[in-house]
Amino acid sequence: MLLELNFSWLSDPTYQTWLKTGIFNTIFLSFVCIILSLVIGLVGVWLQGIPNQWVRNFLQGYIQLFRNTPPLVQLFFLFFVLANLLPKVYDPTTGGEKPLLGSFASAAIALSLFAGAFNIEIFRSGIEAVPKTLIEACESLGFSRSQYFIQVIFPLAFRICLPALNNNLVNLIKTTTLASAIATPELLYYAGQIYADNFATLEVMLFIWLFYVALVGVLVAFMHWWERKLRIPGYGN
Repeated sequence: MLLELNFSWLSDPTYQTWLKTGIFNTIFLSFVCIILSLVIGLVGVWLQGIPNQWVRNFLQGYIQLFRNTPPLVQLFFLFFVLANLLPKVYDPTTGGEKPLLGSFASAAIALSLFAGAFNIEIFRSGIEAVPKTLIEACESLGFSRSQYFIQVIFPLAFRICLPALNNNLVNLIKTTTLASAIATPELLYYAGQIYADNFATLEVMLFIWLFYVALVGVLVAFMHWWERKLRIPGYGN
């Protein structure tokens, strides 16, 4: 069966350029989404603890909205609706106008918001697992909320929620394939053009499968290494 597989398209310079561009954009999109979703999760869980009820209600609405709707619908809504409501900007390549948010930016924002909603809940569960006596001890020592959150509570909570965070970030990387639906030039987008030209669907899909196994494997290995480095013997295990 392996002798019947056609990988001749790998030697084509045009397809090589497409694959390199797609791989780079996929990795870059994954990196951007991971960083933004972590920032959203951290800021969100911090705001959940403030006394302003309006802010907490807004955050809860955001979490429920993005957790309970499909990410592809969120992506379409941002790209085809919200992006078109924004002002247009000058495009020097065509001399005309283009949307302020292109396909890549729309994908990065939509997927970051989607994963960020889960990250807020993951961080919240970690914070709630930290003994309340630690907060009382910090308050008795005169720590402000910012001080004990940054120096005591969140470092412990982060260690607790790392396994759940790992799962969410892995899912985020896999979800980036949805960006091809709005013509974001990532790997799956170019792969569709390659197998349409060569009728090599099996071979191209095999290539993509191996790439994502490697990409997710790198993230999982890094997260497991980080988890071991941050482990406190006898705590959170």
